[in-house]
Amino acid sequence: MSRKWTPTCQNKTAYAFLAPSLLGLLVFVLLPFADVIRRSFFQAVGGLFVGMDNYRQVLENGAFRQALGNTVRFLCICLPLLLALSFVTAVFLNSITGFARVLRAGFLLPMAIPVASVVVFWKLLFDQNGAVNQMLEMLHLTGQDWMNTGYAFWILVGSYLWKNMGYDIVLWIAALSAIPEEQYEAARVSGAGAFQCFRYITLPQMKGSIFLIGVLSFVNAFRVFREAYLIAGDYPHESIYMLQHLFNNWFTKLDIQKMSAAAVLMAIAVSVILVLVEWWNERQESSE
Repeated sequence: MSRKWTPTCQNKTAYAFLAPSLLGLLVFVLLPFADVIRRSFFQAVGGLFVGMDNYRQVLENGAFRQALGNTVRFLCICLPLLLALSFVTAVFLNSITGFARVLRAGFLLPMAIPVASVVVFWKLLFDQNGAVNQMLEMLHLTGQDWMNTGYAFWILVGSYLWKNMGYDIVLWIAALSAIPEEQYEAARVSGAGAFQCFRYITLPQMKGSIFLIGVLSFVNAFRVFREAYLIAGDYPHESIYMLQHLFNNWFTKLDIQKMSAAAVLMAIAVSVILVLVEWWNERQESSE
C-alpha cells in the first residue's frame, strides 16, 4: 500500500534537505556573529565589560569616518550608474539579432578575468610610467601618478563598472526576455511606437527585477576592495580608503574590540537599508 504524500510529509522532506545548509549557516555565520556582538561590549585584552565605549571610539575615529564617507560616496555613485548603463545596454542587446551573442560575450569577458590580471591592466594604464602618461608626453602634456591623486576614486569607479556590467546585463536580459512578445505586437498594431512600448510595457514590468538586481549590485559593490587593495596596498589615496581597508588594518593590528563594534554597526546599517528597500518594493507592488 502506497503512503499518502501529505503536506506535512512534504514539509519534513524539505526541512531534511535544508538541514545541512541551515546547520552550516548556524555554525559558521550566526554563532560567530553572535560572538562578535558579545566582543563589541568587552575589551579585547582582559575581557573587561565596557558597554558602549567601543562603539563611541569607533564613531569618533577619524579613519572610520573617512572610510565610511568614501564607501557611501562610492555606493551612491556606482550603483545608479551601473543599473542605468547595464539596463540601457541590455535593452539595446535585446533589440538586435545580428551580433547580440558576440556583444554579450564581450560584456561578460571582464567577469572571467582574474582580479590580479585586472589590477595589472590598470597599473599598466595609470601608473607613473603607464600608458596614459606616455600618451600625454607624446602630446607634450604633463602626466602624474594617477592612483595617488583624486582621480584614483574615478579610476576605481570605472574599474567597478567595467568589471560588473556584464553580470547585470545578463540579469536584465533575462528579465526582458520574460515579457511576452505578444504584448509588444498588440501595442504596435494599436499604433504605439518604440518609446510608448518601452514606457508602458517594458518599464512597468521591470520593477521586481530592479529590486533583485539592485540588491545583488549593492552586495557586489563591497567586493571592489580587492582591486583597490591590490593596486594601492593597505593605505591607498584617501579618496579610495574604504571600510574594507579599515577592517583589514584593524585586523592586522588585532584591534578586535573596534573591529567588532564597527562590524555590528555595519551589519545594522546594511540590514536597515535592505529592509527599507524591501518595504519600498512591497509598497510599489501593492499600489499596482
